[in-house]
Amino acid sequence: GWCPLSPTGVQTTQLLVEPPWRPAVLWDRVTLTCQGLGTAGDTTWYKDGQHWGQKGSDHFTVTESGTYTCDRPGSGLSPPVRVLHALLVLQVQAQPLLEGDTVTLRCRC
Repeated sequence: GWCPLSPTGVQTTQLLVEPPWRPAVLWDRVTLTCQGLGTAGDTTWYKDGQHWGQKGSDHFTVTESGTYTCDRPGSGLSPPVRVLHALLVLQVQAQPLLEGDTVTLRCRC
């Protein structure tokens, strides 16, 4: 899979969110996909900082709220993604933003 380069030029592990809105909410049927070096079968998942039982797959649909990270041996630990169980949420598209960009927000309940 595609991995962005860090400032030092080393590929890093990324955790992709679908649908692409932040914060992610449980009732959106959120799918997390781990992208990094190595094979999908080498992916290790963590939930709330603890080893979590989804090893061997690079993606899954979230069924519990919490903070998720994934690890790939060739590119390390991903940044965390938090999935909320919230009744009212203000979301922004999950993409890098720069000053001056037009931002779409959505309020959902």
